Amino acid sequence: MWQPVLMINGFIILVIGIMMFIPAFVLFYYTGVPDYTFIQSGIASIFIGGLLFLTNYGKVEKISVTQGYLITVVCWFLLPLVCSIPLYNNGGIVYYVDALFEATSGITATGATILSDVESKPLSILLWRAMLNGLGGIGIVIFAVALMPFLGIGGMHLFSKENSDTEEKFLPKVRDIAKDIIITYVLLNFICAFALNMAGMNKFDAITHAMSTLGTGGFSTKNTSIAFFDSSKIEFIIGIFMIIGALPITYIILAFKKRSFSYIISNAQVNTFLKLIAFYIVSLTIFYANYANIDYFKAFRYISFNVISAVTTTGLTSSNFVLWGSWAFIVFLIFYMHGGCTGSTTGSIKIFRWQVISAFFKKNAVNSLSPHQVSVMKTGDKVINDSVVSSVFALVLSFILAIIFLTLVICFAGIDFKTAIGAVGACITNSGVGLTDATGPSGNFSLFSDFIKYVLSFAMVLGRLEVISVLVLFSKIKLH
Repeated sequence: MWQPVLMINGFIILVIGIMMFIPAFVLFYYTGVPDYTFIQSGIASIFIGGLLFLTNYGKVEKISVTQGYLITVVCWFLLPLVCSIPLYNNGGIVYYVDALFEATSGITATGATILSDVESKPLSILLWRAMLNGLGGIGIVIFAVALMPFLGIGGMHLFSKENSDTEEKFLPKVRDIAKDIIITYVLLNFICAFALNMAGMNKFDAITHAMSTLGTGGFSTKNTSIAFFDSSKIEFIIGIFMIIGALPITYIILAFKKRSFSYIISNAQVNTFLKLIAFYIVSLTIFYANYANIDYFKAFRYISFNVISAVTTTGLTSSNFVLWGSWAFIVFLIFYMHGGCTGSTTGSIKIFRWQVISAFFKKNAVNSLSPHQVSVMKTGDKVINDSVVSSVFALVLSFILAIIFLTLVICFAGIDFKTAIGAVGACITNSGVGLTDATGPSGNFSLFSDFIKYVLSFAMVLGRLEVISVLVLFSKIKLH
């Protein structure tokens, strides 16, 4: 049962340990002094990961469904512990709970932070945060999947837990799928970084923001996020790449292979997602321009960037939307519950599942009016069967109940309801930006007690696993 779980997680820890040397030597490149905390943490992680890998190494014919869930869930709960090591007692982060919160936020591509002055931190920490956003966005488990044949393991069960886009198996081997995802993801990051550099960002900021953007993670190297640059060009580029990060990466790969963007647009889920974003931007631009008495171009610039960031659960901001009015609280909370497309780097519930729910209610409405009429549930041209509907309702219900429960826990710890639900909503949807002054675009999560930070860290991982994976794992272990 546990051999492949420990072997694969050991391998992932080993890879993470090797990656810790990158920030250390980037700091050396800029300052002439390496970050020894990262070097020591890298050595320790390589030793621990290598030990787990080698002591459990052995050929595994296949991974069972339960083992697939175990590998994924254990990985997402274990990785923040490992990734927090170089942050602890480094750059002014003196409490372990803060290091763990920051690492969890990074690797789950959430973007919530406890840092009140990001710009004062060493470049090694800023790069590590961005790298965690990048790794968390693509899903670190994908790297293990790509190398599973080398380890003598079949990986489809694990891949299906990590990549929720199951509409089409477009490649014959799971290793090919994972490799194509990695190559495409890295290529998009290079394109985004190049574009940002051409738009005025320095190379370091361009690279870090590219990883935060494509990973829909939201960490920035600036205290005021994208508002620092005050550039419509930069906001436009990041807006486009946030949308790209919210699309099913498998369809992006197909678009590259077929040299046709129409393949993506023709997908019912993508089509709905893009139409929703366009509708929200146009309607809110008109409303906000009149509400705040500003010109439509300025309103469009503020609304478009922040709406895209919220719906894609990225968390980068170009202005403090908390100050827009009391309506912004509920509107952005609704946006957080959207998410992008399944099979993307985004968090939250995702558009496809809302389409399924909409189709279910539409069918029942038709049957209520015409009991004898035969109707089917469809998204686009695809028929939805009852098992899909059941799993979607289970996930959405689990998501909502988790938000309610965790909000009550934080309220009992002494936080007001509005701040609590805004913080929980931001963390469990992996959006990262709270909905009040304290935790919003101009705030951070440092005001909370250690207990609340642990709860919110758990919420981030729970959201990344889409809640139901944890429940399924517990039920399977109990049954066994």
